[in-house]
Amino acid sequence: MASKAMAKAMTITYKLGTALYINITNRCTNRCVFCVRTTAAGVADGLNLWLEREPTVTEVLRDIQQWDTAGLSEFVFCGYGEPLARADATIDICRELKKSYAVPIRVNTNGQANLLYEQDITPLLAGLVDAVSISMNAKNAQEYQAICLSEFGEKAYASMLEFAGKCKQYIPVVVLTVVDIMPPADIRACREIARQVGVDFRVRKLVD
Repeated sequence: MASKAMAKAMTITYKLGTALYINITNRCTNRCVFCVRTTAAGVADGLNLWLEREPTVTEVLRDIQQWDTAGLSEFVFCGYGEPLARADATIDICRELKKSYAVPIRVNTNGQANLLYEQDITPLLAGLVDAVSISMNAKNAQEYQAICLSEFGEKAYASMLEFAGKCKQYIPVVVLTVVDIMPPADIRACREIARQVGVDFRVRKLVD
């Protein structure tokens, strides 16, 4: 189990199925209307992922070490925030995980990191991140902004798609995702956009 000392203060890591999830920040450039952190008491069995503070890289790695990783299918950076809001920490953690575990690493992201840092960070993920899941959520910029409320406004949508395209050069698996509450016609439109970008596409449940 996760360390008792850290669990009393905050949940840094948690397990869903055969994946170990890593929760490193509550910061996010979006305020999605359907986000689980505003629509539910918690994930899984009500697990609260609000952090009292952002854990250090050392704390994250120590927390991971408390788990039995035998049979683990992947590490997933996903919690109550945007992991790439802490890109340096994400990269440092990935680098250490690659040294110690033969387990794939996935990052769930809103794809706005290049806007946030005003530079292309995708080359920094090469050899460290095995898969990236990018929340697409809409078929155009106007609808995206209406439901995701990005601090970058409507330009966030084009930047997100561009981020997905750049990730293809460095990350083996790149997936654009939408939630299953979208109308079928919108889902088809998003699937076509993903095809044009040249990445995979997945429809996810409203609460994963």
